[in-house]
Amino acid sequence: MADLYGHLPRGPAGVLRAAKWSMLGLRAAWLHESSFRLEVCLFLVLGPLGWWLGQTPVERVLLVGSCLLVMAMELMNSSMEAVIERFGSERHELAGRAKDMGSAAVFVLMMNVVLVWAALLLPRWL
Repeated sequence: MADLYGHLPRGPAGVLRAAKWSMLGLRAAWLHESSFRLEVCLFLVLGPLGWWLGQTPVERVLLVGSCLLVMAMELMNSSMEAVIERFGSERHELAGRAKDMGSAAVFVLMMNVVLVWAALLLPRWL
């Protein structure tokens, strides 16, 4: 049965279509966004390291998950920038502000990585 907006349940075929679109998005980010490529490379180092250094499942999720959040926000930032560029490359105050805020969101999550890793790992070494 459809919901109020006419959306039918996805079912297995819909889930597979959504997964395909997600893979296309990851491919596009890899091909066109150098920041995303850098963050993936860092994750390939920090992800396994965080899994190894975490002493409990919660610590592992925090260490690895904080890195995943940076990549997710980078994808959102890049998608927003693509939409802004779609409407023209001329300088507009609101477009610039939106791009700066997207960049700031990525930065805030990078600071979250530093905070999580420091809070969990520094007490062990001090």
